Amino acid sequence: MTDVARTAAAAPRLDDGPRYALLEGRHGAPHEVLGPHSATVGGTLGVVIRVLQPDAADCYVLREGVATAMRSEGDGLFSVFLPGAPLPLRYSLRFLAADGRAWERGDPYRFAPTVGDMDLYLFREGTHRRLWTMLGAHPRTVDGDDGTAFAVWAPNAERVSVVGDWCNWDGRVFPMRRLADSGVWELFIPGVGENALYKFELRTREGLPRLKTDPLAQKMQQAPETAGIVVAGDRYVWRDHAWMTARPTRHLVEEPVHIYEVHLGSWARVPEDGNRFLTYREIAPRLADHVKGLGFTHVELLPIMEHPFYGSWGYQVTGYYSPTSRFGTPDDFRFLVDTLHEAGIGVFLDWVPAHFPKDDYALRRFDGTALYEHEDPRLGEHPDWGTLIFNYGRKEVRNYLVANALYWLHEFHVDGLRVDAVASMLYLDYSRNAGEWVPNKYGGRENLEAIDFLRNMNDVVCGDAPGCVTIAEDSTAWPGVTRPIRTGGLGFTFKWNMGWMHDTLGYFERDPLYRRHHQNDLTFAMVYEHSEHFIMPLSHDEMVHLKGSLYGKMPGDHWQKLANLRTLLAYQVTRPGKSLLFMGTEFADPSEWNHDKSLDWHLLHEPERAAFSAYLARLGAV
Repeated sequence: MTDVARTAAAAPRLDDGPRYALLEGRHGAPHEVLGPHSATVGGTLGVVIRVLQPDAADCYVLREGVATAMRSEGDGLFSVFLPGAPLPLRYSLRFLAADGRAWERGDPYRFAPTVGDMDLYLFREGTHRRLWTMLGAHPRTVDGDDGTAFAVWAPNAERVSVVGDWCNWDGRVFPMRRLADSGVWELFIPGVGENALYKFELRTREGLPRLKTDPLAQKMQQAPETAGIVVAGDRYVWRDHAWMTARPTRHLVEEPVHIYEVHLGSWARVPEDGNRFLTYREIAPRLADHVKGLGFTHVELLPIMEHPFYGSWGYQVTGYYSPTSRFGTPDDFRFLVDTLHEAGIGVFLDWVPAHFPKDDYALRRFDGTALYEHEDPRLGEHPDWGTLIFNYGRKEVRNYLVANALYWLHEFHVDGLRVDAVASMLYLDYSRNAGEWVPNKYGGRENLEAIDFLRNMNDVVCGDAPGCVTIAEDSTAWPGVTRPIRTGGLGFTFKWNMGWMHDTLGYFERDPLYRRHHQNDLTFAMVYEHSEHFIMPLSHDEMVHLKGSLYGKMPGDHWQKLANLRTLLAYQVTRPGKSLLFMGTEFADPSEWNHDKSLDWHLLHEPERAAFSAYLARLGAV
């Protein structure tokens, strides 16, 4: 039983300046006012504790079995002076509301910062390779209290608070402290644990509120909800030790690489259960068995980072550090990768550092300014996709993206990243008319900052995650995409041969009677095929937007379509370079890909398509 102290010494009343800054939600250094502070009152040395809890009528300090009543200063602000108390001081708080509700919690303002000086130094330099361990939300125990440490980069905000359903989303309750001139805000909140929902509430320099999702949230709600979800790390027990031990010694440029491209939301569904998605854990054994049986060496997943618009196929990312919760938890995604590795199948992810969507709860004008993007729309907006372009010249933004690449390779054991839309990154005038773009400092159209970022990213991945690969989706004639950085290249491991895909499909779409007049569609790629380390894709891009399926592109009747498609795939896998096929090709799917439905697996019951699938498996064994 806790005894309530009958008397409590009065603390000096808080000055009006900091008082109103707290109450109005604009105080940028709450630890200077709230929490425990040494003080001398009436000649007696002790500790003053101040607490802000707007919905409380009374507040008590709980210490060593004694509850000491705090004095109300009005508007939810409470204070007490504890004579003779030392610092540091361990205590908790009890609150009573006017309606009789009571609750207890620890005091976030009695703890030292959970972000260290070395973390801040590396982040300022743009070289923090494990940024996800510094920023974001991390459950931990501090001075005996279980809670979550929050940190976010918002250098231009006047005030930042952590909010959640556990504080009624009230930004006045848990304002964060700014850590020197780093632009990083930090707060450890006792009692907030795993699965808690949270966001950051920011006050801009203009005094406007912004409610934002954590850019480093490791789990997020499914759309249309947008909160981050606190998750605990280091719990998953991996089984792919043999794969990961061998990975640093592998050199995929010199090994067979045959890739199966997959969109998880439409590979297979459960029609008898409302056409729902398969979970990561449900899809894992089925996908591993299927891919292995067809002779593929790797799976490439369309982006699985959290994205609100399902119809973007994952290419408009709002949660760069969060596997989409449509299919399960982060550990469930780890299980998928683990299962594929156990089957001897590598895993590549599509990764989108070229642009991000304008959803206001995410990165756009994060702290009230163009923080992750450019202020000038000629640099900061993508005209084709209605998205925003990262500011690659800002060290912290580069750090955010480079660390994100490492995050997937290390935390989820992913083996490589296919970098989307590289062409749009290389050139400042990409898809822009005259007068709609800004030349570089030399007057040219090359995006020097993006080029430097790509080289830096490739260099870091090569050194920090040996055996992992990066793949450029690039349709330009930029020289040396896969050349080493030391010789002037961009440093990618592979480049998609988009020209080969376009020319080859154009050739095979023609009636065989007329192909002899278009042999240059096949031979042109032979002119340059040894200039880069190429992957020859027959990807999702060619099976959407009324382009039809590969089977549908082939001329002739059903028998002739199958024969032409067999010839195309044999030509693909026997050429120099690596190969990639989009899902559904293995049974000559006659339908254009539809992301809203499952592949037509029942077609495998047709003898001709079953034989075609067996043929593809024999090709995979070559």
